[in-house]
Amino acid sequence: MTTAISTEAPTGCRPGAFGNATHLICRACGATGPLGPFYACVECFGPLEVGYEFPAVTRAEIEAGPKSIWRYAPLLPVPADIATFRSTDPGFTRLVDARNLADDLGLRQLWVKDDSGNPTHSFKDRVVAVALSAARELGLKVLACPSTGNLANAVAAAAARAGIRSVVLVPENLERQKILASAVYDTTLIAIEGTYDDVNKLASEIAGEEEGWAFVNVNVRPYYAEGSKTLAYEIAEQLGWRIPDQIVIPVASGSQLTKIDKGLQELIKLGLVEEKPYKIFGAQATGCSPIAQAYRAGHDVVRPVKPDTIAKSLAIGNPADGPYVLDTVRRTGGVITDVDDETVVANIQRLARTEGIFAETAGGVTVGVTAKLIADSALDPDAETVVINSGDGLKTLDAVADKVGPKTTIPPRYEAFEDFWKDVRP
Repeated sequence: MTTAISTEAPTGCRPGAFGNATHLICRACGATGPLGPFYACVECFGPLEVGYEFPAVTRAEIEAGPKSIWRYAPLLPVPADIATFRSTDPGFTRLVDARNLADDLGLRQLWVKDDSGNPTHSFKDRVVAVALSAARELGLKVLACPSTGNLANAVAAAAARAGIRSVVLVPENLERQKILASAVYDTTLIAIEGTYDDVNKLASEIAGEEEGWAFVNVNVRPYYAEGSKTLAYEIAEQLGWRIPDQIVIPVASGSQLTKIDKGLQELIKLGLVEEKPYKIFGAQATGCSPIAQAYRAGHDVVRPVKPDTIAKSLAIGNPADGPYVLDTVRRTGGVITDVDDETVVANIQRLARTEGIFAETAGGVTVGVTAKLIADSALDPDAETVVINSGDGLKTLDAVADKVGPKTTIPPRYEAFEDFWKDVRP
């Protein structure tokens, strides 16, 4: 049985509260239902995502918009006047022509989509901004999340900017930099014993009991996830309204990867880019690689694992979008694989050394997997490639703390410098 589509805003919402979004649709069985604070299908308990009836949208209209994700407001579940609301206005981060890294890896053309330039220095600002819009329109008063760090930063900052209360739950062993970067916004920060999956389970329980709370990646997850589409929109626009041949994406829950694919498909359907084949590759850390393991084994089911990796922002042992990542990667002809922690650190340094971009551990995973894919002949070195850097290395300093530092310590005399320099200069 299929629930009827509602084209009306949920009760209590103003007309146009969700823009051109018209309904929620189950990704598992295809059942449809009304917009609202729902995230599980009433028919099969599958995950829900947002469906639309898009109007004609032109490149010129988008290009005339603000230098943020709100230039794509007609393609998101947000009101047309979203740019007038108090948000952190994330997005439109730089697309770096990474010629040095391309030469180092043996690629003809490589771009780095550097999302460390967002307000709290990760791509999570995108998804939180869209979730906050939904929470506001639904009358929810507390913005909350379970997080591996970046999301906590983004939620705390967005709530502060909007003038509402926030509550963030994080694993107790989270990097201290990320803990401080959440607490500074005066959020209610709660450390939880256990892994992210334990934190997420508790958040789901709280979301079911507390009224008026918007857990961005739980009860407003369908809207939240749509924010990741803006990465696809920006990449295409910044490339002159075209799709690259290959994209390598870090994978935690898997939502970013699947929504980048959704965004590219929407651009094609709207005639904003020319249709062409493209491949999507997924990158995981070996210490938390349940989707990569399922891919290698040829399985459709992703078995949960207990995370054990320095790449804590990717340390989700039971990824919600795991099966859909497998579908996307296989459909586009890509691969999902993983690299160990030593390789992660080496590739954080590689990206910094070649392009002056200091990535967090997820970026080391992505660059490391890109190198591995090239070595395994899975990625075409002659094809135009984009890799995603989802966050700033200042958030994960411990990963490189014992690998970099002063070359030496000398007294403040030229003779001492001269003695040192003669042994190290080119």
